[in-house]
Amino acid sequence: MENFIVSARKYRPATFKEVIGQKAITSTLQNAIKNNQLAQAFLFTGPRGIGKTTCARIFAKTINCENLNDSAEPCNQCESCTAFNDNASFNIHELDAASNNSVEDIRTLVDQVRIPPQVGKYKVHIIDEVHMLSQAAFNAFLKTLEEPPAYAKFILATTEKHKILPTILSRCQIFDFKRISVEDIAGHLAYVSENEGIDAEEEALHVIAQKSDGALRDALSTFDQIVSYSGKKLTYKNVIENLNILDYEYYFRITDAVLAGDITQLLLIFNQIIENEFDGQHFITGLNEHLRNLLVVKDPNTIELLLASPSLKERYSKQAASCSPGLLMRAMEICNKYDLNYKSSNNKRLHIEIALMELGQITTEGQETDTQKPLARQKPATFQEKPSSYAVKKPETKPEIRQEIPKPDTGIKPAQKPKSPPGRKIKNISIKDSLDALKRKNNAKAEEKQQVIDTPFDEGKLIEAWHSFVVSYKPKSPSFANAIGKYDPVLKDNFVI
Repeated sequence: MENFIVSARKYRPATFKEVIGQKAITSTLQNAIKNNQLAQAFLFTGPRGIGKTTCARIFAKTINCENLNDSAEPCNQCESCTAFNDNASFNIHELDAASNNSVEDIRTLVDQVRIPPQVGKYKVHIIDEVHMLSQAAFNAFLKTLEEPPAYAKFILATTEKHKILPTILSRCQIFDFKRISVEDIAGHLAYVSENEGIDAEEEALHVIAQKSDGALRDALSTFDQIVSYSGKKLTYKNVIENLNILDYEYYFRITDAVLAGDITQLLLIFNQIIENEFDGQHFITGLNEHLRNLLVVKDPNTIELLLASPSLKERYSKQAASCSPGLLMRAMEICNKYDLNYKSSNNKRLHIEIALMELGQITTEGQETDTQKPLARQKPATFQEKPSSYAVKKPETKPEIRQEIPKPDTGIKPAQKPKSPPGRKIKNISIKDSLDALKRKNNAKAEEKQQVIDTPFDEGKLIEAWHSFVVSYKPKSPSFANAIGKYDPVLKDNFVI
């Protein structure tokens, strides 16, 4: 029986052009090789599973190739390349700093540096997880890293650059590797599927790519796992079953029920999700992401932010046409609120059900018909807003009586009034007359009789209003309405409730 080789090793890149998603870094390294501008030390940093160690090995293999072509790719035929491919090269040394992080390990490496290469130009030392070296080991390594022999090259790889001493960083050329995009990972998985004779659905590969969080190695490991489960046919259904992912079909149904204001359907769909043993917070988080995708796909400029297959993007676009931005923003606000409070809730299922009830009422809370207008929220009912015979009328405000301040008598007849010079005109003001006019105005207000409000109101009308308010508030907050409707109010003397 032939030994099984995992896809991450079987399809490990052997040349720069085979590296996925790191075009800027591979181009820089190839140009440095072509121009013979090689630094003494390199630091490759970035998340796990994105090609740091792979690029370090390809770089070490390429600079020692005896028949380097114009594109700075190894020939895979010379003695140095074949020795590297057979894992028998004496010019390339790898050290795992996670398990070899003592001063003695670094001193052994320094002793190896003193021996020149027997085949090829350079002796390359690759130190993986270099941030795991102890403080003493870093200090022992400093001098060699600063002034190595001309034939010695160091490639340090790490996932945590902030843990490396600044004195080490200043002696290296730093290359920041980025996470690989979902499209690139899905494309590579399609290539692997074709080579392995596996019939894989496009949506299934996209789900694996999204689950890998930008790490190609994780995606290939997940791919092997699902192939072991489903055989030669890789379907979307097999992927979500194996990875315990909530089917996006539920989210589309939930959104349709929200648009229809169908609370009953929302609760029934959520019951199906609970019966399939999915966590409530996992559901509310996924629903919030679904709403975000609908909002993103409404604008052609942001549709590229939607990480999904072309067929799924088309379905998102179709549902997004029925949703206004205001509705989506309000729904995301509700989901985020209940997501934050999920862990502190004692009854977690009821917590999510209340969230769904609130989502089901969005379309009845005065949503604007124009998709570009923001959502208008309904105000809670009050006694003053309900027209009835027992409503207390507010007294009508009489228009304020204004009395003109008499002009002071200057004793100058109009015909004798002197002409004012051109410019700003200033009138003479009598303070005594102004104060007298103000006093007369206040006395007139004091003499006015206040209007007496006489509206019949008794305990029966109070209870009638109370029951009407409870019924009107039940759709908005059933628990609050039931609490205040449990007992009737009592009207005491002087209309004290």
